[in-house]
Amino acid sequence: MLETRVCVLFGIDHPVVLGGMGSGTSPALVTAVSNAGGLGIQGCAGRSSGEIADLAWAVREGTDKPFGLNLLLFQAREEHVEAVLRARPPVVSTAWAWPETDLRSLFAKVHDTGARAMHMVSTVHEARRAAEAGADVIVAQGTEGGGHVWLMGTMVLVPQVVRAVAPLPVLAAGGIADGAGLAAALMLGAEGVLLGTRFLASAEAPLPDSYKEAICRSDGHDTVLTEIPDTANSQVWPGAYARALRNHFIEEFMGRDDEVRRRRGELAARLRRARELGDVAPG
Repeated sequence: MLETRVCVLFGIDHPVVLGGMGSGTSPALVTAVSNAGGLGIQGCAGRSSGEIADLAWAVREGTDKPFGLNLLLFQAREEHVEAVLRARPPVVSTAWAWPETDLRSLFAKVHDTGARAMHMVSTVHEARRAAEAGADVIVAQGTEGGGHVWLMGTMVLVPQVVRAVAPLPVLAAGGIADGAGLAAALMLGAEGVLLGTRFLASAEAPLPDSYKEAICRSDGHDTVLTEIPDTANSQVWPGAYARALRNHFIEEFMGRDDEVRRRRGELAARLRRARELGDVAPG
C-alpha cells in the first residue's frame, strides 16, 4: 500500500482524491471513493444551505471514512460557508477565490471545526497565497483538466508549486486518470492526485450515460478551452476557461462572443435542455 503525507493527514489509505465537482458528484460517488480508501469530496456549488446539510448527512449514512465538502469561493455566500462548517466534514475543499477573498479568515474557521483546509490553485502566486493563509494541502491543477482550468500545464505547474509551498503537501490535478498519472505526479513532487473527469465516467457518477460514453470516447483532441458556456450562463469565473467538448454548439458560436453575450438567455435555455436530455452535441 502506498502511503504519503496526504494519506496520514486525511486518514486515508490511498493518495487519491475525488474532485468536488458541483454537478458531477453525489453521495453515492463520494462514499464509493471514501469506502475504497481514497478521499471522496462532495461538491456544494449551487446548493442551498439546507441541501448542503442533506448532502453531508447522506455521505455520513454511506461511510464512516473521511470525506470532504467543496465550495467554489467566487460564488459562495457566507450562508454557504457557514452551512459547510456546520456540517463539520473532516476536510473542507475550496477553489477559485477572488483576489479580495479573505482566505486566512476562512481557513481559520475551518481549523476551528477540527477540519483540514485544502485549496486548489492554477498558479504559483495563488499557491503561495493559500499557503500563507494557512491551507493544509494545496492542489495544483494544470490546464489538461476537464471543467474549469487556467493555461499552465500540469507537468510545469506541479513542481513549481511543490517548491513554492514546501513543506506543505501538494496534490496534482489535471489530465490524470490512472496509475501511471499517479506515478508521474509523485515523481514531480506531489504526494497524491485529485481526479475529476475520470470519476465522472464511473457508474456512481450522477450523469447521463451519454455523457459518460462521450468521456470514454474522447482522447482530449476533441475538446477546447472556451468561455462560451460561462458567457451563455452569465457566469464569471476568476481567470478560468472551461474545457468543453468541441460539439455543434461550441462550433456554432466560436469567435462570436458578442453574440453569445447578446443572446445569453436563449443560449442558456438551449444548454439547460441539452443537459436535461443528456445531449452531448446540442445543435
